[in-house]
Amino acid sequence: MTEARSTGADGRKTSLHQETVFAASPQRLYAILLDGKSFAAFTGAPAQIDPRAGGAFSLFGGQVVGRNIDLVPGRRIVQAWRAIGDWGPGVYSLVRFRFEPRGPATAILLDHSGFQPGDFGHLNAGWTTHYWAPLKAYLAR
Repeated sequence: MTEARSTGADGRKTSLHQETVFAASPQRLYAILLDGKSFAAFTGAPAQIDPRAGGAFSLFGGQVVGRNIDLVPGRRIVQAWRAIGDWGPGVYSLVRFRFEPRGPATAILLDHSGFQPGDFGHLNAGWTTHYWAPLKAYLAR
């Protein structure tokens, strides 16, 4: 299940919230999102991730870059996150993943904020297309 929520007209939205449930432990999901090889395996795109607070990352062959700000194993990942291309120099957004156990499964609660007005539509869809759907397929292997 993926649930998306935000307020305002899509063209003015600068934040989004999604909740998606996975058949995996919080620890496993946390590890996959912070390991370059695992991330590349589920997305099919090159990834380099320094899994430490302050560590840099480059995802999807350099299309998304940033730094890990706050890491609590199995509970939370907070990142300064930047999409290369349409975003101006030095423009970053804030991505927060929270891992919430739900029986044998885990919900990832995503809060993505601070992106530019007009980016809501492709970012909201992109989380499902580039993260949640391929991660579910990877976990089912």
